[in-house]
Amino acid sequence: ICAVAPHDEYIEPQRAIPVIQETDVIVCGAGPAGIAAAVASARTGVKTTLLEVNGCLGGVWTAGLLSWILDSNNKSGLMKEILARLSNRDASAVYRGSVGYSVEPMKLLLEEMCLEAGVEIQLHTRVVAASHNSKKLDLVVTESKSGRQAWRAKCFIDATGDGDLSAQAGCQFAYGHPESGRAQPMSFIALVTGIDPEEVRPFVRELAEPAGWAEPKGRLRAEMLKAGCEPSYAKPTLFYIRPGLFCLMANHEYGVRGFDAADLTRASLHGRREVHRLVDGLRGLGGIWKDLQIIATPEHIGVREGRRIAGRYTVTAADLAAGTRHPDAVCEVRFPVDVHSTDPSKTKGIAPKKVKAKPYDIPYRSLVARDVDGLLLAGRCISGDFIAHSSYRV
Repeated sequence: ICAVAPHDEYIEPQRAIPVIQETDVIVCGAGPAGIAAAVASARTGVKTTLLEVNGCLGGVWTAGLLSWILDSNNKSGLMKEILARLSNRDASAVYRGSVGYSVEPMKLLLEEMCLEAGVEIQLHTRVVAASHNSKKLDLVVTESKSGRQAWRAKCFIDATGDGDLSAQAGCQFAYGHPESGRAQPMSFIALVTGIDPEEVRPFVRELAEPAGWAEPKGRLRAEMLKAGCEPSYAKPTLFYIRPGLFCLMANHEYGVRGFDAADLTRASLHGRREVHRLVDGLRGLGGIWKDLQIIATPEHIGVREGRRIAGRYTVTAADLAAGTRHPDAVCEVRFPVDVHSTDPSKTKGIAPKKVKAKPYDIPYRSLVARDVDGLLLAGRCISGDFIAHSSYRV
């Protein structure tokens, strides 16, 4: 892991950067939020470009290998369409309100949906700077194999997850718990195979009878401890995707920031070592685990929390407790508060819930940047406090 000494500096020579495109809307980041923003934009007939740092669309759904969509059965619009098209390809299955899916068909489907809508896509491209014309965001600068390029648009949408574009544009933001500054931990997951759904039923929440949240996780942790491996996440989870395919989430990476490359590197290296150690340990037990093996680990570690950009409205814990409604609502959230403990010395599981959420609205104003004009927000970087974010991020 390399780090530059903070006292050292290099002054980059001034250079001309070509503006390679002028368009209506540029969406930065092609995770679930960016896909939705780009497709919705292009379907209105607006010329839309989607920029993505990874080599595929989908973000945590694909590059992150999440393979699991929570709280999907009450969603309409694009979510309903995506799930229907996955089902038609026999690439997904519904388990008690959640959906497991195969990653490769998801990648292809998202590409098809964007291209059908007329979205222009550029992969392997990272947004690294932004420029204003007065207070209005005028263009973004990217880095890629093509070098440094500039892109001009009438409107920009920050769907980077960590609010990278907004921070580069000079927007104020909040990060982590308001008292400690700590953010929720990251998780490095893995796709695994070699286990039989019937044999591991007691260890899988979606398959265990009677259905329960904690018991299957407790049994899985006990097996890991029996193998001499304590997971960094106290509630390790096996998600059943389809016969022969499971997703294992048993890792927590504490005290790391999603917008710090050194932190991401350290978390990824540690996370990969841990999931291999856990899988090797379970396989060493023999029996139902004797053929367990890892198929793949993610291109990008799962980041729960990054910057929360200041918008024209901030969704708060009080809104969740009251079930606040708004005349400019863009969606209703029904998912509860879900804070993965920021302090492993207290618990390595889920922090106690101090707020009980009622169904509440996300207003359009929380998707509009406060400090810069011409900039919208989508996904987990919208304007909200620590507790509210733990719900709407899901």
